[in-house]
Amino acid sequence: MTIREAEAQWQGSLKEGSGRLRVGSGVFEGAYSFPSRFENGPGTNPEELIAAAHAGCFSMALSAILGREGYTPARIHTIAKAHLGATAAGPTITRIELETEASVAGLAAGDFERLAQTAKESCLVSRALAGVAVITLKARLVETATDH
Repeated sequence: MTIREAEAQWQGSLKEGSGRLRVGSGVFEGAYSFPSRFENGPGTNPEELIAAAHAGCFSMALSAILGREGYTPARIHTIAKAHLGATAAGPTITRIELETEASVAGLAAGDFERLAQTAKESCLVSRALAGVAVITLKARLVETATDH
């Protein structure tokens, strides 16, 4: 089993605080804050990273599906838009829009649409976002200099 890891550091209150997100491989690290997540402030946010993961996963799944059908794509470009909205449960990813275009020699448009739909339904991130069966938590409180 492959395990992927990322980490987050947060300092301060929700609205005035800030943090950093880092992927385990070290190829990405970025700042995040209340404004970058819920407004249009500078920095990244978890939803943007989910969108990036979805776009990447979908593109690879589509390439694999095309390959099984005997096609090699010259290029696949996918944009994922994660919509953050308000619900009774609080802020929620309410919708994800995938937009893809590909250059695939000899493939009919109708066949491409069918295969792209299969990729949307079968990519790992699409399936994870449909509902994760188990989410575990290990929580540990460490001592701080001041206690509030």
